Amino acid sequence: MSPQTVLVIDDERDIRELLTITLGRMDLKVDAVGTASDARHALSERSYDLCFTDMRLPDGDGQQIIELIAAQYPDTPVAMITAYGNVDAAVNALKAGAFDFVSKPVDIQMLRRLVRTALKLTEERRTGAAAAGARDRLIGASAAMQQVRHTIAKLARNQAPVYIAGESGVGKELVARLIHEQGPRANGPFVPVNCGAIPSELMESEFFGHRKGSFTGAHVDKEGLFQAANGGTLFLDEVAELPLHMQVKLLRAIQEKAVRPIGAREEVPVDVRILSATHKNLGALVEHGQFRQDLFYRINVIELRVPPLRERRGDVPLLAEFILGQLAAKSGAAPGKLQPDAQQALENYDFPGNVRELENILERAMAMCDGELITAADLMLPQRALR
Repeated sequence: MSPQTVLVIDDERDIRELLTITLGRMDLKVDAVGTASDARHALSERSYDLCFTDMRLPDGDGQQIIELIAAQYPDTPVAMITAYGNVDAAVNALKAGAFDFVSKPVDIQMLRRLVRTALKLTEERRTGAAAAGARDRLIGASAAMQQVRHTIAKLARNQAPVYIAGESGVGKELVARLIHEQGPRANGPFVPVNCGAIPSELMESEFFGHRKGSFTGAHVDKEGLFQAANGGTLFLDEVAELPLHMQVKLLRAIQEKAVRPIGAREEVPVDVRILSATHKNLGALVEHGQFRQDLFYRINVIELRVPPLRERRGDVPLLAEFILGQLAAKSGAAPGKLQPDAQQALENYDFPGNVRELENILERAMAMCDGELITAADLMLPQRALR
């Protein structure tokens, strides 16, 4: 079996040599070039499993290389090498299609983790081994849901932070899980956290952990949510609920890819992909000074909107059939059957609570109906939300 190959594009000889030696020790074959024109020639000559490109090149810039690879060599993950602290360049690279980014000076351990994750993604792309569960679990045949599934498949291929927007009950956590499961981190942990459910005074300890004796009640060392998600995905649900002091600390953790547990002297590196969601309008909160603009730009590299149920009414019968089947499997009873008047009532209902509300309505109807037949009266829909 021939070794996997990596293309390194950087005009600094020291960086090229460092990456060549490090990647060589991982049994990878490395081609290293110093200009954009040499990079284009190399890409046209052979297929690469991974590419690293510097941001600034003598005859171009890394952004152009990323766009070229995304357009012409989509099976090759590419990572941007950025100057320390240049977050804007990293964000722009991710938006252009970069898999991830590496800051100078290069952290060797972080580099190795990135390489392993990227090469796993390359193998999945070429063998077609990526998970295909979105169709089975994200129910709906509408154009809106087909687009959501298509976008999930694309987002699963890189490490860019994704902001999932949508009303309460539309299935934002399910979307986050599918992004995780269809990507190269699928075997790592998926750690969901409801930011609105953690008391403000406990947030730092919950997110970053603490050392024994660092405060009253800290009887043992405790790892935080970032450490628990190491190698996988951290899903920040209701991220708008974070108080401003935690927004600052979260921004630093995301930018530095490291956390400092309470009472610790040094930061602990973490390899975590950040997905976030809220039912609130984050842009409006930024305008009113209730959410930091720099954090907003950092977590909202790519936005995925999940449509409310009223915008895809044609999916209601499919969803209802699926939910009734799940309820029957849970209870051991025969699946409930919607009568024509019940189906019509559901299709005319606005569902302010979206899919979660549909689940509650059908569970209640199963308890109220006679036998297996569910009528409109069994649904007990509030009249104010009917069209």
